[in-house]
Amino acid sequence: MLQKGNKVQQEFGGPVMKVIGFEPELIENVLTEWEDDLGNVITGKFMEDQLQVVD
Repeated sequence: MLQKGNKVQQEFGGPVMKVIGFEPELIENVLTEWEDDLGNVITGKFMEDQLQVVD
């Protein structure tokens, strides 16, 4: 089970993201943020089973 602060990545690659919160009432319930190549902070929502913890 994911926890706030975990570093995660989608199962097929993509940016490493930080879990910043949860919205249990939604299907896409994991809130994440990451920084793109230009330094912009981006937030996203994912289903927990789409993400895996990375070191």
